[in-house]
Formats: sequence, structure tokens, C-alpha cells
Amino acid sequence: MTHKKVLLVTKALAFIYISCAAIVWSGESPSDKLTVYVVNYPLKYFAERIAGDHTTVVFPAPADQDPAFWMPDAKIISDYQSADLILLNGANYAKWVGKVSLPQFRLVNTSASFKDQYIETAEIVTHSHGPEGEHAHEALAFTTWIDFSLAAKQAKAIAQALSRKKPALRESFDRNYRALEKDLMTLDRDIKEIVLRDPSKPLVASHPVYDYFASRYGLNIRGVHWEPDEVPSREQWVELRDILKDHPAKWMIWEGDPISEPVERLKTLGMDSLVFDPCGNIPERGDFLAVMQQNVENLKIVFQ
Repeated sequence: MTHKKVLLVTKALAFIYISCAAIVWSGESPSDKLTVYVVNYPLKYFAERIAGDHTTVVFPAPADQDPAFWMPDAKIISDYQSADLILLNGANYAKWVGKVSLPQFRLVNTSASFKDQYIETAEIVTHSHGPEGEHAHEALAFTTWIDFSLAAKQAKAIAQALSRKKPALRESFDRNYRALEKDLMTLDRDIKEIVLRDPSKPLVASHPVYDYFASRYGLNIRGVHWEPDEVPSREQWVELRDILKDHPAKWMIWEGDPISEPVERLKTLGMDSLVFDPCGNIPERGDFLAVMQQNVENLKIVFQ
């Protein structure tokens, strides 16, 4: 073997040794799973659809609390800080994020690409909602993902973030994203077609979470601030009657299955009830796509 060939072989072996040593030193290999923490269930679903078995996606909010207003304890915050990626919804969702220190280089605001489409809310309303107590709906609407075109953009941001972490898997991530995007845009198309049957139909939403949904699909919605598991107060019924004077809605849209008492009383006002679940938390049955497909079926009844 010539001196030149020996030198080339030596350099090649040295490169392989250094590369292997770097992998051992960092504790990583191309096959290592990423740990991804998220702030709501839609982001968990999107990340799992895109990454498949290549990540462990963690959404630690309790099932009985609204993730938008939940405050994690110190241990869970530490777990977020240790994650490879932290997926945020943006639009001021998950209020706790602004109160703690998180590693900026691991944060991904999945709605950053459409910040100019954030919707400012017209009022601030403070009220009680489950175990987390009082909270306020203020400044920015944050249920971005029920505009399914925006949900697709959030999913794309996740695919891009995963690809930056695992470039070797970019093709797989992109393929899975395209399949997810197709599902989301099918929902988008279906709802557009449903609403086009009667776009001026007046509706009342039980909770101020449908801003992006109404904006995208041209729904004629007025909102109140009712909880599906609570009996509305006298003042809330008065507010609804005032709304109905110039907005003669025949349907109330609920974010969850309502208890029977308000449903029966709504009937005396000539109003029926349907559920369009934003699915911010893990559903009891099915997954995000199944819940949204059921939402579409529920909406068909209103516009038939």
C-alpha cells in the first residue's frame, strides 16, 4: 500500500472514530427517541401522527382541568424544561408558560406563522370553570385549531421542528404530515360545504371558544359564558333572552355534553342543543380526528 493510500485510510478511520466517540459522548444516536412535551391534546395528536414511534409525546394536564388555564406543579415544569422539544399553541394559550423559565431554543410556537391572523376578543369575562377556579377570557382568542386550515399550519410547524431535531427522518415526518394535512383539510372542506347551505343561520355558542371556527367558516354566532356541567344563573338566562331578541337562534353549540336541566329549559325557548367539542383535552373515546368527524356530523343536523 502506498504512503498516500495509508494516509487516506488513516484519516478515514480517524473520522469514523471521532464520529462514534461524539455519539457516545452525547448519549445520542440516530435511533434515540425524542421526548416532546405539549400544552394541549391537539398538539399531542399532531406530533404523534407526524413522528410515529420516533418520539415520546407527553401531555401532562389532568383530564378534569382546562389545559389553557391549568398550572403545572414544580415537578411537571421541570419535566417540560428537560424535554427535547416543547410545543406551544401560541395566542396566549397555556397561561403558565409566561410565568416560568423554559429553554427558548426548545420552544416551538406552532402558530407563529399566522400571528397576523390572531383574533382579539372584544371583552374580558372572569368566571369559574372546573377545579382550576376562576379564569378570564381576554385579549386573544386561542382555540386556533378548530380552524382546520390553521391546524394544518400548526402541524406543519411541528413537522419542521421534528425534522430539525432528526434530519435523517425528515422524509418520514413529511410523509406523515401530508397524510395528517389531508385529514385536516377534508374536515375544512366538509364544514365549508355544510355552512354554505345557510350561512346566515343564527347560532349561540355556550362558551367563547369558537372565534377562529366562526371566522373561517362564516358562521353567524353570538356567545354566552355557560359551562356544560353547570346550571346557568338567572342573570345568564336574562342575557340569553336579550341576545335572542335580535339574534333568533334555534341552536346552542356546547363545547361538551351539557347536563339535562339547561337543555330542557332551552327547548322552552325553541332552542335545541348540539356539541362541537374543541377537544383541548384527551377525549374519553376515540382520538382528535374521530371527535372532529363527530363534530361535523353534529353540525350537519343544524344545517340540514
